[in-house]
Amino acid sequence: MPIRFLTSGESHGKCLNAIIEGIGAGYFLDLDFINNELAKRQQGKGRGGRMKIETDTIELKSGVRFQKTTGAPICIEIKNKDFENWKISMSPEALHFEALDETSKREIEEKINEKSITRPRPGHADLSGAIKYRHKDMRDVLERSSARETATRVAVGAICQDILRNFNITGEAKTLSIGGKTTVNEIDKIIEEAKKEGESLGGEVEIRFKNLPVGLGSFVHWDRRLDGRLAGAMMSIPAVKAVEIGMGKGVSDLYGSRVHDEIFINPDTESNTAEGSRENTAIYRKTNNAGGIEGGMTNGEDVIVRLSMKPIPTMRKPLNSINIETKKGETAHFERADTCAVEALGTVALNMASIIILDAFFEKFGPDNFDETMKNFKNYEEYTRKF
Repeated sequence: MPIRFLTSGESHGKCLNAIIEGIGAGYFLDLDFINNELAKRQQGKGRGGRMKIETDTIELKSGVRFQKTTGAPICIEIKNKDFENWKISMSPEALHFEALDETSKREIEEKINEKSITRPRPGHADLSGAIKYRHKDMRDVLERSSARETATRVAVGAICQDILRNFNITGEAKTLSIGGKTTVNEIDKIIEEAKKEGESLGGEVEIRFKNLPVGLGSFVHWDRRLDGRLAGAMMSIPAVKAVEIGMGKGVSDLYGSRVHDEIFINPDTESNTAEGSRENTAIYRKTNNAGGIEGGMTNGEDVIVRLSMKPIPTMRKPLNSINIETKKGETAHFERADTCAVEALGTVALNMASIIILDAFFEKFGPDNFDETMKNFKNYEEYTRKF
């Protein structure tokens, strides 16, 4: 059974939910670790006012007993504190105007109209979503297409990342650049400049997983290749426009001898010190241009993925747009937004990748019971050491 999950909820709705299927029984969930990942998503230079309102934590609703998974679907919930300010304009229930006097009716209509969106933001889902679903108020597009939805994905991924830690598989994320700048001082400066100008910034992040066993994924079908699965998951994150694995696009510029990672054997079969190699293996490499994946499978080196994020489309310095009601040119809609969310992207990407990697891990070692999975994993480790 592959890991599958569905999320629901809107940016300013009551809550965000997820149902996760495919995680077996006996896996202990570290709630502090999971909630810490959610906190990381809200941090970073350039974040906006929403992060001061919300303090995201998960509430386990089902599929877990005494903090251990039971094998049943896991349901989690993250409440939106800001819903208190949006109760009328984001009400899931019908508003019964017939029971109201004219003054009350007018006040409610004004609150709804205040939140109505008719001027799409270039670079966002607003216009295409409104056309696709025939919405006259693009609030119905914004609320679900908002990056707020990634909070749920981080929670799901943090559960998966927590399980992977039992097998000494760990991941990390780091920011490589923001707005083309790489040093702390340069990044701080360009973010402050962007805030003053009402602009937004994108950037590049890298995620890295260590201690992955050889052979996660497969070469036998296109949809089982781990690099393809990872790339698809990364591109599904809002604002991500490019994904590279290992050397990435640099492979197109060099001879094959400069690209492919040569394979060596340690004649003493002792632990080698090549970066990314698992302990006690006789086979190793001196480079990792493949980013830990060859032929759609992990090769024992660190899995390295880089993502490029575009600037956030919601800006205080709005771009030219139209009004879909009047069909006249206007500036794009603006409401509270981040100047930059590149550091948050690293957390989202790390946890999205954790879902894909745990799924591939369970394909190899079985998900049904923690003790069984651990036994299968240790047997395979012993086999690979002797290969």
